[in-house]
Amino acid sequence: MPQSLAGKVAVVTGASRGLGRATALALAAEGAHIIATARTQGGLEELDDEIKTISGQSATLVPLDITDYPGIDRLGAAIFERWKKLDILVGNAGVLGKLTPVPHLEPKVWDDVMAVNVTANFRLIRSLDPLLRMSEAARAVFVTSGAAHKAPAFWGAYSISKAALEAMVKTYANEMATSAVRANLFSPGPTRTKMRATAMPGEDPNTLPSPEDVAAQIVPMCKAEFTDTGAVYKYAASGLFKQSA
Repeated sequence: MPQSLAGKVAVVTGASRGLGRATALALAAEGAHIIATARTQGGLEELDDEIKTISGQSATLVPLDITDYPGIDRLGAAIFERWKKLDILVGNAGVLGKLTPVPHLEPKVWDDVMAVNVTANFRLIRSLDPLLRMSEAARAVFVTSGAAHKAPAFWGAYSISKAALEAMVKTYANEMATSAVRANLFSPGPTRTKMRATAMPGEDPNTLPSPEDVAAQIVPMCKAEFTDTGAVYKYAASGLFKQSA
C-alpha cells in the first residue's frame, strides 16, 4: 500500500509518551521520517524500536528539554545540514502546571507552564520556519485544548497558555498565507494520557479515547492536500471537525 507521507521529514515534540508518541508512530506508518524530541532517552529508544517494527526505518532521536532554547536552535541547524527542509512540525509537548486559583499560582509554576506551552513553541517556529519554507507543502500542527476557550476555574496557567498558543499560531498562519506553509491547531479533548489522569484522578480512563485513536486524526492535517490554515480542529469519534471561529 502506498505511504502518503513517504519522503517527508517530521519533527514531533514530546514524542516519548502519550499523544506525541502515538502521533510519531502514526506518521511513521505513513512513511514519514520522524525526528522525535523528548526529555527521556529511554522513552525515545522505545519509540525508535516501535518505529522500526512498523516501518523498517529508524527515527532520529533528539533528547531535549523543550525549554532548552539554544538546543532548539541547534536542532534547526542540524535538520538543515542533513535534510535542507522540514515538511511536518507537530508541537505536542506541554505541561499542565498546578490546578489552583489564579491568585494562588506560584510564579515559578506560571513561568514553567508558559516556558513549555508558549515560549518553546515560539522558539520552534523561529528556528524551523526557514526549513518549513523550503518544503513544497509544509504543515505545522500545534496541540491546544478546549481549556483555551472554556477557561475553567483553577486551570488558569494551562488555559491561558493554550489561548496564547492559539493566538500565536493563527498569527503565524496569517503571515504564511502566501507561502506553502500551513499552520493549524489540534484540540484532542479528554484523552487517555498521564496528563489527563493527573488533572482528573477520579476519572475512569477506559471511558476516554486512546492516544492512538486521537493521533489518527492529526495525520490528515499533516498531508499536502490539507490546505486550510489558521484554524482549530477538534477530535471527535465521528471524525475530525473544525471549530467555529
